[in-house]
Amino acid sequence: MRIGLIGTGRIGAFHARVLSRHPEVGALVVADADAARAAGVAAVIGATAAPAVDDVFAWGVDAVVIASATASHAELIARAARAGLPAFCEKPIALGPAATLGALRAVEAAGTPLQIGFMRRFDTGYRAAREAVRDGRLGRLHTVRAITSDPAPPPAAYLPLSGGLFRDCLVHDFDILRWVTGREIVEVYATGADGGAPMFREAGDVDTAAALLTLDDGTLATATATRCNGAGYDVRMELSGERNQIAVGLDDRTPITSTEPLGPPPAGSPWPGFLARFAPAYEAELDAFVRLARGAIGNPCDGREALRALCVAEACELSRRERRPVRPDEIEQTARAAAAR
Repeated sequence: MRIGLIGTGRIGAFHARVLSRHPEVGALVVADADAARAAGVAAVIGATAAPAVDDVFAWGVDAVVIASATASHAELIARAARAGLPAFCEKPIALGPAATLGALRAVEAAGTPLQIGFMRRFDTGYRAAREAVRDGRLGRLHTVRAITSDPAPPPAAYLPLSGGLFRDCLVHDFDILRWVTGREIVEVYATGADGGAPMFREAGDVDTAAALLTLDDGTLATATATRCNGAGYDVRMELSGERNQIAVGLDDRTPITSTEPLGPPPAGSPWPGFLARFAPAYEAELDAFVRLARGAIGNPCDGREALRALCVAEACELSRRERRPVRPDEIEQTARAAAAR
């Protein structure tokens, strides 16, 4: 199989290394708006560097992996669909529901598969949690707590392009919460704090956020995130039911210290970031995409999943700004009505 990869930044370079080692990938073509960067990545992994993104589509690839800047995702998804190519795209499809719907319409019209990069669905811990919920081991689920904490803020130039903490970071929690529980998020109430560096306020963003989420069966969930967790990268989920409770992401590298005399010792080597913590999950999702492109499996995470998670993130941002509960359905209905006009 011949795969074209667009975008060779941090995550794109990681994906390129994974794909270059995949036994079903016979040839890998990489491209970037920065042609020199693409050439550098290609030289290290033995791939072919295309002079421009257009060449990826002109050189007869069998599938496309999109890891470029967010602003280009929707256009590249639509372009791959028109070319009849299966596509994998890092989240988000776009920073807003309207542009997301536009890309999804192109995919639906072409009938091509689009897999979205919500890698937590391929993490061993989250998959085990999903099984525990689905087979009834926890009994009636009543509370879920999701945590995402980055060890340090991103560069200031990234913040205005990111879409904000809810869309950029917590959207992963919204997706995995839906996937693990099998329920939809029907109402949110969210808030945020910007007590950190001035760059967050200048970007209209927050460095720390919390959301109270109500699921469609009445289960309550909280989701919190921060860019300023000096102890290390911390991503966890706790699920509590009437019979039992479990935790995802609690291991000897979790950057948390117990104050109890008999508590576990501090992590000797805390997780430094998302690529280290989720490396096996990233590899598994790309393996799934290769099999999807070959027609061997169904789509494990299609574009509609991205739309639903984004609408929750949009609802949280609106709730934060207007200090009121918001239903994600309101966001999606408004976007669909606008698109129909």
